[in-house]
Amino acid sequence: MKNIFSRLSASDKSSDRRDFLRNAGLGGLSLGFMFDKQTAYAAEQEMEYITQKVPRDSKPADLKITDMRVAVLNGVPFSSPIIRIDTNQGLVGWGEVRDGASANYALMLKSRLLGKNPCNVEQIFKQIKQFGGHSRAAGGVCGVEMALWDLAGKAYNVPAYQLMGGKYRDFIRLYADTPEANTYEGFAENMKKRRDQGYTFLKMDFGIGMLADQPGMLVNANNWSVKQQWNDRESGKLGNYANTKHPFTRIQVTKKGLDRLVEHVGKVRDIVGYDTPLAADHFGHFDVNTAIQIGKAMEPFRLAWLEDLVPWFYTDQWKQITDAIDTPTLTGEDIYLKEGFIKLIDAKAIDMIHPDLATSGGLLETKKIGDYAEEKGIPMAMHFAGSPISMMANVHCAAATENFVALEHHGVDVAGWEDLVTGMKPIVEKGFVKVPDKPGLGVELNEDVAKKFLKKGATWFAPTEIWNTKDSADREWS
Repeated sequence: MKNIFSRLSASDKSSDRRDFLRNAGLGGLSLGFMFDKQTAYAAEQEMEYITQKVPRDSKPADLKITDMRVAVLNGVPFSSPIIRIDTNQGLVGWGEVRDGASANYALMLKSRLLGKNPCNVEQIFKQIKQFGGHSRAAGGVCGVEMALWDLAGKAYNVPAYQLMGGKYRDFIRLYADTPEANTYEGFAENMKKRRDQGYTFLKMDFGIGMLADQPGMLVNANNWSVKQQWNDRESGKLGNYANTKHPFTRIQVTKKGLDRLVEHVGKVRDIVGYDTPLAADHFGHFDVNTAIQIGKAMEPFRLAWLEDLVPWFYTDQWKQITDAIDTPTLTGEDIYLKEGFIKLIDAKAIDMIHPDLATSGGLLETKKIGDYAEEKGIPMAMHFAGSPISMMANVHCAAATENFVALEHHGVDVAGWEDLVTGMKPIVEKGFVKVPDKPGLGVELNEDVAKKFLKKGATWFAPTEIWNTKDSADREWS
């Protein structure tokens, strides 16, 4: 075997050696390392030939961040700043600041990213996480974290979920909000549309806003703008309703109001049927007592969960509600980092957790949150209301987390939503997303389409040199 090529001419040696090793495969190639130096060298050359199609444009150890820019999209379904992180090797990473948040939350981090290797995701996250906060204030840190995983996956030529330990599932189940209508007949048509689209998990709104301005339904509601739950700019005699924490409004639901909610949910349940999970979204701002009354009234309808009955940080109040009713309780879309979830879980205050990855800390932190909950027997649904870029970050995290139940999709009816990115078509099929095997997040921004969604007055990935210089000491300890 040692002199297997000795009788061949120089030209024949090259050709026959290549054919022999190609046919033998890597198993035969391993024998080459038992040959003498000459044939071992030949095997080394052959290895280069066999692996010539492996991407070599990325050298992860030498990858550096060179720039970060943003473009704010509107109507996707809400306002979403898209992050683009550039590198010295031409790789681009995409991320997204949470819906409704300022792009500046991300831009202020640029000076802390320049020159760093984006593959060191957790290290960078620990350095910048101090600049995030609950709800939208976390948007910059989380959007950057998404883009870092996109870059790391591209650098190593593997999907993001693989960098988190692999996947538990090939398909991610979505839950869709129930579209509103003026009549139950119209609602029935909308529900039929959802069924035809293949969604197997639904969510609806039936909070106290639907009772406002109806006599005898609510106590103390006339002094608040109950229908303006999300309007944090409108002031009133007693203060801004959207920014007044639930227990302090002193709004109560009457027996007549409860009966109206029961009638509404009962009709919806008849339309949806009991085979399909049906969850309930935000309810408005009222206290623990009213939350318990509503929760008990809903028990016959076997709802999947009751969401955000009181603010997430009232741990004791959540425990009171959870202990008092049989319908599962859920919160978490505004919690930043795992510590807030751990407190609720350890107190047995809720039945399910509901992180929004664009607030909770990004892919890895959300997986840590899910893993902790899983150890305690708590399932995880995921809140989401952004573009396909953030959705794919959620998809990879959901694939890698065992106790995942379903991911929200708020852009079902947004025309052109799926066309905002390339690399995956369709994204949603019959209420599920197939977990992609492409590197990173698996999609790229479709700039031609995305420009149509550009927020009025916003720039398209304009230079951001003003954010290049770090002007503050960041160390949190002495």
